Amino acid sequence: MTKAPQNPFAALMAQTQEMAKDWVKQVNPAMAQFTPQGFEKMWPTMPAEMMEAFMGKQFNPEGLDSKTRLLLTLQGLTIQGAVAEPQIRLTVRHALEAGATKQEVAETIAQAAMFGGVPAMNKAMELARQAIDGTEE
Repeated sequence: MTKAPQNPFAALMAQTQEMAKDWVKQVNPAMAQFTPQGFEKMWPTMPAEMMEAFMGKQFNPEGLDSKTRLLLTLQGLTIQGAVAEPQIRLTVRHALEAGATKQEVAETIAQAAMFGGVPAMNKAMELARQAIDGTEE
């Protein structure tokens, strides 16, 4: 058994994590080994045509195209502090498939530094590079 943290917030987080582990073991034992990276591998990159149909101009011809929507999503994820690593890599892959260039991805992330800070930008750039190079963990 581990020693209880002195910080009340850390103690609450540790207790919550233990409760979640116990709950997962009871509900679906196979999920005990599941990681967010596992989810990322289960979700393939959608074809550009499908993305345009689902989130592009299919239903709103005067609206944003899927590439623009994905770049906006990437910027929002970066501003949040680049804590959603699988989502950033997935969004970069989808943006590239939707027609974004590597330069547009880099500029989108760089612009987010004004709102989310340079550390968030650096982390998002690292994650984008992994997605572009295919070196995702």
